[in-house]
Amino acid sequence: MEMQQVRYFLAVSRTLNFTRAAEECNVTQPALTRAIKQLEDELGGELIRREGRNSHLTDLGNRMQPLLQQCCDSALAAKKVASKLKKGEVASLSIAVSWTLDIDLLLGPLAEIVRIFPKLQLKLRRGRSEDIAEMLKNGEVELAIGGPIGAWERLDSWLMFTESFAVAVGHRHKFLAGDLPELDVGIVREERLLRYTLSGAEEWETDIAGIDWDSVHQVMCSRDLERLIAEGLGVAILPPSALRSAGVRHLPLSMGTLERTIHVYSVAGRQRSKEAAALLNLVRATDWESKL
Repeated sequence: MEMQQVRYFLAVSRTLNFTRAAEECNVTQPALTRAIKQLEDELGGELIRREGRNSHLTDLGNRMQPLLQQCCDSALAAKKVASKLKKGEVASLSIAVSWTLDIDLLLGPLAEIVRIFPKLQLKLRRGRSEDIAEMLKNGEVELAIGGPIGAWERLDSWLMFTESFAVAVGHRHKFLAGDLPELDVGIVREERLLRYTLSGAEEWETDIAGIDWDSVHQVMCSRDLERLIAEGLGVAILPPSALRSAGVRHLPLSMGTLERTIHVYSVAGRQRSKEAAALLNLVRATDWESKL
């Protein structure tokens, strides 16, 4: 399927007249007719039926029209973006962030990078560790931020911070009364536990002994998890950087040496854009410990 064929078909679908459509597309009528016939052959059916001087869309044509219009619009939008990039009118920066890292932590560097490059088009991707590693490898993103993402000889990494685990509770939870012993897994597992699924949390769950994670309550959205905890409908075992909200408190959890490290990653030897280099420098220069 060629965009020229799509453009000719859309012109006929608007005008319902082959002659006017050919004039609109600045092409001869036989050429327009041949192109539409080729499109019909590819789609396996008649798109436009002629009746004298007028024409009308067939059932297939009516079904295809919005899809082909979307295809045409997307192609034009892509062409405009490419033209602007070529002229230097707009720059794009793609970064990947782990699901279990609250974007609140990154607002400072992101706000500064947008201030430095006011025309920057920022593309923020989310994923598990294996997802963001794959995005880096195939060039979908220039930088990635998250926990350990596996070994790769071309991976450059810089430590941002190390954090212990905590119990996320609402402000009215009994754990804040002050008369409870030091929190450990044995005490917490008696509570209504909420599990942040589809986030990559299983990276550390296997290291937390004594909890049957398959039987606890499951929440797929960080916003939903935040609201349930804030309203006292459950607690969660999380690193503090995973959920930062005014409605949630993080209480230290005694779990030995279990910790999580967060790094910023890039691909060694791959040229970085000036925008990616600037953001990397901002991230590395930030005092992350003071923000936790």
